[in-house]
Amino acid sequence: MRVRLQTLGCRLNEAELESWARDFQARGFTIVEDETAPAELIVVNTCAVTGEAVRKSRQILRRAQRRHPGARLIVSGCLVSLDGGATSAGTAQAFPLSSLLPTSTPPASSTVASDGLIVVNRDKDRLVELVLAALGLDSGLPHPSATNAMDLAAPLFARGRQRAFVKIQDGCRYQCTFCVTTQARGPERSRPLPEIVREVERFQDSGIREVVLTGVHLGGYGADLGTDLTHLIERLLNETAIPRLRLGSLEPWDLPERFWSLFADRRLMPHLHLPLQSGSDRVLRRMARRCKRDEYIRLVEGARAAIPDLNLTTDIIVGFPGEDDDDWRQTFELAESLRFGHIHVFGYSPRPGTPAAGFANPVDARTRRRRVGELESLAHRSRLQILRDQIGKTVMLLHERLPDAFEGRPRSGYTPNYLPVHVHSAAPIGEGSLIQVRITGLDAAAGLLIAEPTGVEPMAPECIEPAQA
Repeated sequence: MRVRLQTLGCRLNEAELESWARDFQARGFTIVEDETAPAELIVVNTCAVTGEAVRKSRQILRRAQRRHPGARLIVSGCLVSLDGGATSAGTAQAFPLSSLLPTSTPPASSTVASDGLIVVNRDKDRLVELVLAALGLDSGLPHPSATNAMDLAAPLFARGRQRAFVKIQDGCRYQCTFCVTTQARGPERSRPLPEIVREVERFQDSGIREVVLTGVHLGGYGADLGTDLTHLIERLLNETAIPRLRLGSLEPWDLPERFWSLFADRRLMPHLHLPLQSGSDRVLRRMARRCKRDEYIRLVEGARAAIPDLNLTTDIIVGFPGEDDDDWRQTFELAESLRFGHIHVFGYSPRPGTPAAGFANPVDARTRRRRVGELESLAHRSRLQILRDQIGKTVMLLHERLPDAFEGRPRSGYTPNYLPVHVHSAAPIGEGSLIQVRITGLDAAAGLLIAEPTGVEPMAPECIEPAQA
């Protein structure tokens, strides 16, 4: 039986999709990557972090209906966990698609399934098991152990076949007033540390060269287990030989002083995504954020002093209720001074059920759009400067075969600090090779560094030296 899996949203969603792919494969199913190819099961991992994410999730579901008439649709993720209605724990429950697609028209063909299966976030780790049981497909199929499932092929959907996402925790204990994820994902739950170490080891044994740790509240890892993220990273660096370890988004208040010392091991990549959200303390208080403006600045200064060639990226919400001209000026000026390598700009989108959705003094749409445009222009200029600063440096590049193109050009991989590079090389370069390259230029239109191999043989991870200007 053929299964098509699709996701949008965060890296955690991608990590979950990878896990489902391995589970389906271990039970004898064929994973279909081509969206137009026939499939009997369609699994969609939805997102609801913004109104736009909800729109895109519904668009994917409608497209799946059109392209796969008669296929059974399985929907999980934050959209259905918030809007799909109550479900019993530990079940994959049937639901009418009209409940998720309220504006959709009746299907033209009677062969299109009128209902699907919903698996809410709290049951995601058992999605394959629950779906097969609900469809009566579990009898006679192998029930592999987690170890056997990990022995399957490299990731199908992650960003590059040599990179894998590892989910280390789920849920969040904080209540930022704009955030719907806490409702959708529930309380914090951390995976046992030895289990994570074993998963990274198995990825390494299967040829994966880079692992990205993901979670809803990554920095909160281990609070329910008597440990913490710093200890987990230490264990991974000491007990595995994974060439590259990368971190997902981290809340700025979660990082202890000893965290920076971890980056002395060059296998921990010098890229941090630290959400700022606003540069105004007044707005940050209304958001119920736990890091003030000056605290964030000191954190960035400490990180840059400790981590050579750090690339710092962030999230900023524009047009939060009550954001006046002075608040906006503070945010813009702070973003300009901190020189982010990338800014994920969110125009504020009220999410039902969040405190901020009922706040007074909403920012009008025209002002919000103008501010978004101003910040996106600043972000573009800042990123180009970060890219220009790399020219002339020699770095280790993980050469990847990526499934898409970047502005019409193939991306050859990423620098340690997560900047995209295209390598000009007369000789073929093996997928998954760690090669030394010299950054020679910049394709500004594509936002892409240009590099060439130095002729130095690929190096063992423990031999990698810091980039030199």
